[in-house]
Amino acid sequence: MITGSRSVTIPNQTITEYVLRHCARLGDKAALIDGPSGRTLSYRQLADAIRRAAAGLAARGFKKGDVLAIYSPNLPEYGVAMLAAATLGGVTTTANPLYTADELAKQLQDSRAKLLLTVPPFLDKAKEAAQKVGIQDVYVFGAAEGARPFAELLQAGDQPPTVAIDPAQDLVVLPYSSGTTGLPKGVMLTHRNLVANLCQAEAMEKFDGFSERDVIMAFLPFFHIYGMVVIMMFGLAGGGTIVSMPRFDLVEFLTLVQKYRATILPLVPPVVLGMVKHPAVAQFDLSSVRLVFSGAAPLGEDIARELSRKLGCPVVQGYGMTEASPVTHLSPTHDAPLKPGSVGRVVPGTDVKMVDVVTLEEVAQGAEGELWIRGPQIMKGYLGRPEETAACLDREGWYHTGDVGYVDADGFFFIVDRTKEL
Repeated sequence: MITGSRSVTIPNQTITEYVLRHCARLGDKAALIDGPSGRTLSYRQLADAIRRAAAGLAARGFKKGDVLAIYSPNLPEYGVAMLAAATLGGVTTTANPLYTADELAKQLQDSRAKLLLTVPPFLDKAKEAAQKVGIQDVYVFGAAEGARPFAELLQAGDQPPTVAIDPAQDLVVLPYSSGTTGLPKGVMLTHRNLVANLCQAEAMEKFDGFSERDVIMAFLPFFHIYGMVVIMMFGLAGGGTIVSMPRFDLVEFLTLVQKYRATILPLVPPVVLGMVKHPAVAQFDLSSVRLVFSGAAPLGEDIARELSRKLGCPVVQGYGMTEASPVTHLSPTHDAPLKPGSVGRVVPGTDVKMVDVVTLEEVAQGAEGELWIRGPQIMKGYLGRPEETAACLDREGWYHTGDVGYVDADGFFFIVDRTKEL
C-alpha cells in the first residue's frame, strides 16, 4: 500500500466557507470572467452574489436537502448558483448541456430536483423535461419569456438564514457518473469530500498549484467534476482568476489565452493534440502560460513532451474520478523527475494499493493491478443504488476504480487499461 507523502489537515468547514475564505482580502480582484464578453465578477461581488442568491432561494422555499439542477454551459453565475445552494445546505446536480429533454428528465427524476436553472437557448428542452417530472420553478441565467431570471433571486435581500450543516455528512453536489458499470448514477459528495480534495491538492509536495497570481482557462464543462472542482473550486479557493468559455473553439481559446494572459491551461488529451498539431497556435502569444494540466484520459508521452517544448512549460497529468471528488494523483511541477505518461504520485491523506484482479491480493511494485483508493475525498456512495455502491466501495473504505496500472520505484503511477468496458 502507498500513502500520500504528507498528512493533511481538513477544516470542519462547508465548501462555501472554504472557497470564500479570502474574498474580503481579495476584494476587487477578478474572480470569474466570461471570456467572450469580458463580463467580470470580483471576489467581493462573488461573495455578495452568493449571499443574495442564497437569500433569494430561501425566500422561495429552497431548504436544506433540496436539490438544484443546473443545465447550462459555463458561465460565471454557475459558481454563484452552486455555492448559494450549498450555503443553505442544498445540493446541486449538474446536467450535461448536450442532453436531450428525455435524458435531462431522467436525471431530474433520479436526483429529485426541486428547481431547474438553465440558459435561454436551452429553455424549451428544460421546460419539457421539467414538465415531465413536475418541476414548477425554472430559472434562466439572463432573461427569456416563460422563465424567471436568475437575477430575480438576487433581489430578495443579502442575508440568507443560518443553516446547521454537518460537512462530513451533508451532501453538497450530485454529479452523475457512469462509474465502472456504464450506467449514469448520482455520485453523493459531501462538503468534507470537496474541502478535503482542495486541501490535499494544496498540500501536495512539489506541486505548484493554483494561486492568486494565476489566470485559469475554463472551457472544460462545469457540469463535469473536472470543470466543477479542479478548475472552478481549486481556482477560487486559491484566489485565482477563472476565464470561462461556454463552448470550445481552438482559435477562440488561443485568442482568450493571449488576451487575458492565462497562466494555467487545464486540458484534455484531444486539445493537447490540437495544440501540438494546429498551425494557428504559432500565431498567438502564449508566453504567459506556466503550466498545462491534462486530465480525464491518459496522455501520450510524445504528445506531452512536444507541447511542453512548444510552450516552454511543464505539461503534467493527474488522475481521479467523480467518485473521488475527483483528484487522487498529481504530477510534480518542479524539483522532481518529469515523467510524461505518468499520472503522478498519490495526493496527501490518500491510500492506494494495486490489486490482482483475480486473487484480490496486493501486487508487487512494477506489476500491473487494479487501483484501489481510500481517503477522505471518496464519495458516500451512489444515490439510491446500494448494490452498485457495494460493488465498488467495500466495507474498509476502498474504492475499486476499475483502472489497471502500475507504480514505479519513484512512486509514480501509470494507467494502462480498464478491467471493464464501460
